[in-house]
Amino acid sequence: MHLEQINELPINVNTAWVFPGQGAQHVGMGNDLYKESSVAKEIFDHANDILDINISKICFEGPESDLTQTINTQPAIVVHSIAALATSIDRSITSNRPALVAGHSLGEYAALIASGSISFADGISLVRERGRLMQIACDAESSTMSAVLGLDQETIEEICNANGSSICNINAIGNITIGGTVEAVKKSGEIALEQGAAKVIELSVAGAFHTPLMQSAANGLKEALSKVFFQNSSIPLVSNVTGLAISDSKKFDQELVDQVTNPVLWVNSVQTMQNNGVDTLIEFGPGKILSGLARRIDRAITTRNIGTISDMA
Repeated sequence: MHLEQINELPINVNTAWVFPGQGAQHVGMGNDLYKESSVAKEIFDHANDILDINISKICFEGPESDLTQTINTQPAIVVHSIAALATSIDRSITSNRPALVAGHSLGEYAALIASGSISFADGISLVRERGRLMQIACDAESSTMSAVLGLDQETIEEICNANGSSICNINAIGNITIGGTVEAVKKSGEIALEQGAAKVIELSVAGAFHTPLMQSAANGLKEALSKVFFQNSSIPLVSNVTGLAISDSKKFDQELVDQVTNPVLWVNSVQTMQNNGVDTLIEFGPGKILSGLARRIDRAITTRNIGTISDMA
């Protein structure tokens, strides 16, 4: 599947590969890859066999109600991301390995597959289980998330602490997501507006990801991860939880457990990449969310998206 070649490619010390998380999905994603790339077709077909569901059909045809179910969304995005990466390598669009990999939330699994730290089969099986566990946690207590725009992190932390909500994602300067019970998030959002937030946007999500409300999912995922073998890689992962680079395979399982209940420190992650000499991010997978966030963090960063055949022209 051309993934084995990645660690043999010459390194580009100025480049990082990044992989999107939940919210990037859309019906039809990957269909062009499947039709025009034998490598992508092989990956989608292999995923169908591993998961024992037709994840290809869910990606290509939906319906949207099926694709947006967390248990389906998570493997769908990872499979699409890896299919895009493998096709890019097969077509020699991507001919160097990166200095670092990173993924936003769910995207960490695609990043670990890409770096060779975890097998494709184990990676997508884990995200299917992760999606299942997170859906159960969401169903157990009504919770939600909102994006708070135009307010500083310190003020948002104070609001969350006072109202029982939590910071979920620090996506860019002035773009922070909060989560918690529906009541706590609503109250926190109202106070954020009173204290000067430009806008508060309620997100269409199953629940409050990256908060303590996901603890049951983290516990279940820890058990699933104990059965998986991680390998050391020549391409370190930039952690969502700490914003620092990890290359020790013994730390990957704890990272994946911790990120379920802790905020995604995406600003720190991008800054770590820059501090390590990275000036170019290549985003593999559906959408252009991470490229947009990177430019909000620092306009000097060069970005490229590879998610469709036309992106490889």
